[in-house]
Amino acid sequence: MQRTHGAAVLPAPGGDPPGAQLGGGQDRNGDRQPLRTEFSFELPRGYVDQDGTVHKSGVMRLATARDELLPLYDARVQENAAYTTVVLLGRVITSLGTLGAVTSAVVENMFASDVAFLQDFYRRINAEGHTRIAVTCPECSHRFTADLAGGRLGES
Repeated sequence: MQRTHGAAVLPAPGGDPPGAQLGGGQDRNGDRQPLRTEFSFELPRGYVDQDGTVHKSGVMRLATARDELLPLYDARVQENAAYTTVVLLGRVITSLGTLGAVTSAVVENMFASDVAFLQDFYRRINAEGHTRIAVTCPECSHRFTADLAGGRLGES
């Protein structure tokens, strides 16, 4: 299986961008595209390690059935079902900043706002297959899409 990662591509104002992936792994021209299994993200606050370094940029991979089943056998989850999120995120986050590994211990020491962001990000990439969200400006009612994966201002 070929893996790719990077920020999700935003659609043009009139719809999907040229070459956008469709559900069957083909773009609008009928060309086969590799299945995207990894998605970059930027944490709202960032994980602060024991040395005080802040880690914000990371990559999350698509979850497998095994990823969702194995936490059910974890003693911490059996004692407290809310711990499922911590174990699951520790399995699917493949990188975070310069950390060597992302484990459940890292996730349980993240700020609550970052864990909430990661839960939503997980749901989006696994249920919807992308990180885009529809947004309406409260001032002018202009509709556009934003990418929850983050990125520097002005990039598209």
